[in-house]
This record gives sequence, structure tokens and C-alpha cells, in this order.
Amino acid sequence: MSAVLTAPLSASVQANTLDITPLAGRIGAEIRGVRLSGSLQADTFAQIHQALLKHKVIFFRGQQHLDNAEHEAFGRLFGPLIAHPTVPVVDGAASLMDIDSQHGGRANSWHTDMTFTVAYPRVSILRSVVIPPYGGDTVWANTAAAYTHLPEALKTLALSLRAVHGNDYDYAGSRAASPDTDDEATRAYRKVFTAKLIESEHSVVQVHPETGERVLLLGHFAKRLAGQSSHDSAHLLGLLHNHITRLENTVRWRWTEGDVAIWDNRATQHYAINDYGDQHRVVRRVTVAGDVPVGADGRASVGLTAGS
Repeated sequence: MSAVLTAPLSASVQANTLDITPLAGRIGAEIRGVRLSGSLQADTFAQIHQALLKHKVIFFRGQQHLDNAEHEAFGRLFGPLIAHPTVPVVDGAASLMDIDSQHGGRANSWHTDMTFTVAYPRVSILRSVVIPPYGGDTVWANTAAAYTHLPEALKTLALSLRAVHGNDYDYAGSRAASPDTDDEATRAYRKVFTAKLIESEHSVVQVHPETGERVLLLGHFAKRLAGQSSHDSAHLLGLLHNHITRLENTVRWRWTEGDVAIWDNRATQHYAINDYGDQHRVVRRVTVAGDVPVGADGRASVGLTAGS
């Protein structure tokens, strides 16, 4: 486990090493002048890591040199890589997943990656391969800021809640199916995604293991609140989720080919906007293994099914 981040990087350190430009008030920064690879100097990577903890999601343009192998090599700087438990990885890869709009890959629903697993990923690294001329932006939300800005009564309520997360809510956005997300390719993708049911139970309020911040762990994999009726679950989940996705907590990225986005999966949700029709969009994702989290209530997450 890395040391807790006790203070943001000073302006002088940033100026001398990385060109970091914040993109929104509570989340997101672009880093310029870095060529990503698995052989980055240790001090450069340390600055990237600290920027990620501070800004939650960071962006790099002009990384067309990355191929699948180098993408994974860079990912390993953050820790061991993990494959998705049901969706096949790219041939020859350890973790790399193709998210292709022509094969059902439209992640148009707010989520944190793979929270149906008990030790969900710590970091995700997304590389753009084919980008439509318009549309297809991605939006991220800061779940630490969301908790910080909750009214005190809702903080107290959230601290008492645990949620069951399952993969039967998938990346195709099955909660809000539309003609664009319910075609044959999407249905086939959903079948693969849910080939086996995976469920885990997590505290709604988590403690970030590196920064010490309290964060809200929800998103579309959160199916219900443990010990609550389905009616109360739906209302409470919606209430808390609306605080996460307030515009003040978000940043939106307009992709160009060769861009890389890295997000702290323990402190964010994201949503890929499905507004590009039948244009082709391909992005590839590497995920870094996380640890079994312990909530702010002192209780560890638990797997509820085999393979979780």
C-alpha cells in the first residue's frame, strides 16, 4: 500500500517536472510533455501517481506510440494487472479489454469498474484507438467530493448502509435500454458479460487506502441496499447517486485518437456518452488489481458468489 497523500504537490515541484493543468474545480487534469511507457523514470511515475491521487482522473494526448504490450507495461507500474472475469481479453494480453461500439461496447451508464468483485480495481487506464469525428465523450465524477459535500444527515445515513453489487447490470446500460443500446451486438455483449452472476457486498462509504478520504461507492452495479426493501433501496440509491453526479463533481473529456485517460477507480465513477450513432468507436482498457476494501464502518467487503 502506498503512503497516504498528506499534501498536494507544490506548484514549484509541478513546474519543474510535469506540466499539469486542472480541467475542472473538483476533478480532472491534463498532463503534457510525457511519453507514457513501461520504462518511465521512477520520479516521473511518482509525480503521475501523486497527480492521479489529487485529481482522480488524468489525461494525456499524443500517445499514439502505445501498442497493446506497452499499454500493459505502463499499467504494471501501478501494480499487478487483472483481467475481466467474464469478458475475454485481447489475444495475447494479460488484462487488455477491447471496448468496441460495433460489438456492444457502449458504457453509457454511471459506474465504477467491476465493483461486483470483492477486490475491485484500483486504477483503470483507457487508450483511444478509433474515435468518431463527433460525440463519444466520457464524463467522470469525483466520489470523494460527493461525500464531502453531502449534508451531515445524509453522511450519517450513508455510513450505516451497505450495498450489494452485481454484474447483471452491465456496461450496455441495461437500466435504461434504448434503440441505441438494445441492438443485437449489445445483447450479445450483455450475454457474455453476465455469463456467470458475480455479486459482492460493500459499505456505501469507503475509506480510500492511499489518501484517507471517504468516498461513496455506488454506480449501476449497486443493485440494492442490504437489509432494505426494494422500494427504499431504489429511493436511497437514487438520492445518493444524484449527489455524486452533480455537475460540480464532474469533468468531461473530448477524445482524439492516441489519448490516454487514467482514473482512480476507488474515487470515481464514469459514463461514456452514447451520442455518436453508428459511427465506430474503439477504446482499450487495462485494469490494475485492487485490495479488498474496508468501509468507514470498519467492515470489509465480502464476496457473495463464487468467483467474486
